[in-house]
Amino acid sequence: MNPTIIDDVDFRILQQLINDSTLSHKEIGQQVHMTGQAVGARIRRMRDSGIIEGYTVRWNPDKIGHAVQAFITVFLSSNIAHPAFQEFAKSNSSVVETYRVSGEGCYWMRVHTVNQQDLNAFLDQLLEFGNYRVNLAMGQIK
Repeated sequence: MNPTIIDDVDFRILQQLINDSTLSHKEIGQQVHMTGQAVGARIRRMRDSGIIEGYTVRWNPDKIGHAVQAFITVFLSSNIAHPAFQEFAKSNSSVVETYRVSGEGCYWMRVHTVNQQDLNAFLDQLLEFGNYRVNLAMGQIK
C-alpha cells in the first residue's frame, strides 16, 4: 500500500482536526486561510483516501466512575486461541484498546473498570485464553 501524499494545507487541516475534531469547516478555514467549502472538500478527499479514518471523543473515565485503568500484556496459551480472544476483546466494554504486539506477549490491552473487583472479574475471564501481566495506571502525563 503506497502512502498518499498530502500538501502542507492538507496537513495543517489535519492538525486542526486532530487538535479539535469539533471545529467547523469555516473555523478551520480561518486558521488555514481558505473558505469553509474548500476545507470541506479537502476533508472529504482525505476521508475518501483513508487518511482520515474517523472521529473520536476524548473522555475522562474517572468522571463516570471508571477509576481503575490497567495495561495488560496477554500471553495466549495456544495459536488457536487468537480468534476467540480477538472477539472477546472487541466485544468487551471494559476494553479501550487492544494491539497485537511483537516481543513479550501476544497482545497489549488498555482496560477501564469501575473498581478493583470488576478488574479481577475481567482478569478471571482472560484466563480462558492464557495468562497475563497487569500494570495499573497511577496517573496520566499526556
